Amino acid sequence: MSPSSDYEIPIRPRRLRSTKNIRRMARETRLSTDDLIAPLFVMAGDNQREEVPSMPDTYRHTVDRLVDHAETLHALGIPAVALFPALPDHLKTPDAEHALDPDHLYPNAIRALKDAVPELMIITDTALDPYNSDGHDGIVRDGQIDNDATIQVMCEMAVLHAEAGADIIAPSDMMDGRVGALRAALDDAGHANAAILSYTAKYSSNYYGPFRDALDSAPEDTAEAPSKDIPENKDTYQMDPANGEEAVRELMLDLDEGADMVMVKPALPYLDVIHRVQQHSDVPVAAYNVSGEYAMIKAAAQNGWLDEKACALEALTGIRRAGADVILTYFAEDAARWLEE
Repeated sequence: MSPSSDYEIPIRPRRLRSTKNIRRMARETRLSTDDLIAPLFVMAGDNQREEVPSMPDTYRHTVDRLVDHAETLHALGIPAVALFPALPDHLKTPDAEHALDPDHLYPNAIRALKDAVPELMIITDTALDPYNSDGHDGIVRDGQIDNDATIQVMCEMAVLHAEAGADIIAPSDMMDGRVGALRAALDDAGHANAAILSYTAKYSSNYYGPFRDALDSAPEDTAEAPSKDIPENKDTYQMDPANGEEAVRELMLDLDEGADMVMVKPALPYLDVIHRVQQHSDVPVAAYNVSGEYAMIKAAAQNGWLDEKACALEALTGIRRAGADVILTYFAEDAARWLEE
């Protein structure tokens, strides 16, 4: 029997919080392995993996170890991986020409993954920064990022990735007009079924630091390249963190150009942007729970300041609640295991 009350309170929201089962019944947002995409880093070599120092429990894998890891992720029910290459400096050039080699690490990794786990969806990155000695997502000319020259290279990359077996092409560069150009290039090459996941609202964020450590893909220090004018950051093509409505404009352009899915990156500082994009989008919305967001939770947990499992699942649920249909996250494997418990 409930204790008597001196108050007349006909509506008591706490009634739906009183037990675990009633909370389950009233839950608005649910997180499952269906919502998770695992970013993976591939490097050259055999039977090796290297931990990323600023991303505890996240590794660069050689192709054979990458396949083993992908098989584990698939067994856990994770539907897709997003693949990123870690290349040595001697393969990087200002024009990113190594990106177009049909027999290099990245397309070979795509082929190996599709051969081993054909049901696993492979999302490939078409930005130039892993291959660019200047460290930018685009080609640098006269101190500026050359939008159209960059797109030309990206179109060739996209076709190469699709030919290797990629299911989804993900331009992460933020060049103007690249979605339409990629769609035309893929269709012309006979890859009409390759989907495009556009990084629609990718912000010039300070949360990418650990990822750039993983790939050694930060913009080149002008002190190390004194003869060339290299932009010190990515502000001229990635979005201003102060802007929200601009994301909707980028969304409309990407949808008009044929994007099959769209993305907001980062996730946690941009939950409002995820919500805005979801309200205006008629295609699935992805969000990237980026390396800095991951590293903060890991570091705090290692110091005993936070409960890693509880905080990671809360963060992922918050991203879903904001409107993300799928989440790229370095917590994907752990989250899949936690959700089984």
